[in-house]
Amino acid sequence: MIKVVTIIGARPQIIKAAALSRAVRTKFAGQIKEVIVHTGQHYDKNMSKVFFDEMGIPEPDYNLGVGSGSHGSQTAFMLQKIEDVLITEKPAFVVLFGDTNSTLAGSVAAAKIHIPVVHIEAGLRSFNKSMPEEINRIVCDHTSTLLFTPTRAGLNNLIREGFKPHNKPPYTSDNPGVFHCGDVMYDNSLYFGDMAESKSDILDKLNLTSDGFVLATIHRDNNTDIPERLSAIFEALYRIATENEIDVVLPLHPRTAKMMKLNLNADLYKKIESSHHLMIVPPASFFDITTLEKNCKMVMTDSGGVQKEAYFFKKPVIILRPETEWVEIVESGAGKITDADTKKIIEAYNYFEGTGMPEFPPVFGDGKAAEFICGEIVKDS
Repeated sequence: MIKVVTIIGARPQIIKAAALSRAVRTKFAGQIKEVIVHTGQHYDKNMSKVFFDEMGIPEPDYNLGVGSGSHGSQTAFMLQKIEDVLITEKPAFVVLFGDTNSTLAGSVAAAKIHIPVVHIEAGLRSFNKSMPEEINRIVCDHTSTLLFTPTRAGLNNLIREGFKPHNKPPYTSDNPGVFHCGDVMYDNSLYFGDMAESKSDILDKLNLTSDGFVLATIHRDNNTDIPERLSAIFEALYRIATENEIDVVLPLHPRTAKMMKLNLNADLYKKIESSHHLMIVPPASFFDITTLEKNCKMVMTDSGGVQKEAYFFKKPVIILRPETEWVEIVESGAGKITDADTKKIIEAYNYFEGTGMPEFPPVFGDGKAAEFICGEIVKDS
């Protein structure tokens, strides 16, 4: 039996881990034993525990209780706690997802004590090192033994950085295995899509109709913590909602709720509070957000995960950042990058409203990425 330690900490990682845990449970139960470590990076119930409950993920074997803090203090605390777990468990592999501080801490802790790292979502690049996530994903890739990239662009990024896609086993961090396998989130969207609508009553609760509203999400500190950027985004959301008389639904990340009060000018904040069409709601559960994504007309987001989910459900997406790791979405015409620019956001909305449905070519795999990853772990043991 191959023991793997899966490290998760933020909400998107919990969702991604569901695909891997499901593959272990249904296809590799006699070959892989998974130990789940939750760092506690996201500790709000709506941001974390409810996802375990809804998605049938096993309760974590360890919860490190890290909580919030500066990048340095949070990462340092995780490093110490994760190293303790790895010394106790002695796994064959450490499995990491994406690009959070939990990913960074897990990769460094494992690499320093010579435990092979498996990085799911390897190769993604924004080419913007002012983003903490960019630093995290680069460090994790360059300490990994098995790298699984969801897209062709991710594979090309790794090749440009010196990774060799034709390396032969045995794999090590100096001779890593690189695989283009598709996206585990596409696995989840196929698996949970219909289930979500049967379990969620969010449309009824908010009195929404299919294709009759826009879904927006904002959480990146580059947007929430800079008053000019946050104001530009909310001005655009308010004008789109008001001028088009369309509901814009914004499940509000706790950071954004706090920063709205601090960083929006009083007049704009008052307009938003009194708007009948700009609907600010609490953080959505996995099934609720999936139902909103499936039924909205359009998505506006600074989240990489939500960009992809919009694409999976064939919804055009407005990207509230200066760049995206998911370049295929923009190249296909299904997404537009606007940054935090009021005029560009409104223009992008009008473009998609006027041109109709873009194309959504199948660039994220066949829905069996997690099974492929488990198979390679078994082969490399």
